[in-house]
Amino acid sequence: MTRNHNERLATAREVLDGLSVGDALGEAFSYQHYRVREITDFSFYRDGSVIYTDDTEMALGIYDILSLMKGIDEDTVAWAFTARFRRDPDRGYGKMARRILNELADGSGWRDVSPKAFGGGSFGNGAAMRAGPLGGYYADDLPELVQAAAKSARVTHFHPEGIAGAIAVAAATAAAYNARGETEPEAVERVWQTVLDLTPEGEVRRKVRLAREMKDATADTVARELGCGYEISAQDTVPFCLWNACRNLGDYKEAILSTVEVGGDCDTNAAIVGSLAAAYSGAASIPSEWLRIRETLKFKV
Repeated sequence: MTRNHNERLATAREVLDGLSVGDALGEAFSYQHYRVREITDFSFYRDGSVIYTDDTEMALGIYDILSLMKGIDEDTVAWAFTARFRRDPDRGYGKMARRILNELADGSGWRDVSPKAFGGGSFGNGAAMRAGPLGGYYADDLPELVQAAAKSARVTHFHPEGIAGAIAVAAATAAAYNARGETEPEAVERVWQTVLDLTPEGEVRRKVRLAREMKDATADTVARELGCGYEISAQDTVPFCLWNACRNLGDYKEAILSTVEVGGDCDTNAAIVGSLAAAYSGAASIPSEWLRIRETLKFKV
């Protein structure tokens, strides 16, 4: 069923909450990820004291555009990312992301800057980490979702694998939302099939297919064989995140804990997994204490 703009935006906001809580806690606990399950008392954290990173900051930029424009185009994405970077550059942006955004802030066009990153465009995981809200917004229009995810990616991640990572995460998030009301096994199959149907051929898709076949493996095994973000690439990050999200679609808390404890790029991994878990289970599934301590989201550039 086709939804109106406000309904689409409400889903994107639920996903954004899931993304941002995962991001903030993933970053906060990344240096002690191996003992994240021991951290159970959050009473000494002040409201809004756990800071989110560039993952959430850029996802907020996408949400702003959807809210104001009811759609996505590259020039507006470049403007929103640049405006947020200028206002708050210390969100943990990677070296290449900072270089691109600085050049955009100095007046260069994204069409000139993004394709030159790393000599052919970036295939980092940055486009994937922020794509969840697109899945929530375009869940009822998958062809448009693919186009929107690609547009949101190529401003900073021009390489086909970087774009594929964004499409895969957006598609998975949309599928998780569309599976609400289905059993968790049914939802998992919908997620895998939608991602494989929509993600372009390449290394990201190849490793997603491998991840789907590793149903009975341990998290450590999957992380070792497919990666868990240590290389900060889409192909090193997205397959593991989809695998772990699919193990825990109905349990947001377990989804985040089991993601962070593996290590790797903890904030980005948890942002992606949090997007999917919230898309399927709703924002009400996020522990209230985690929402309380997450930094208040700053909307509108």
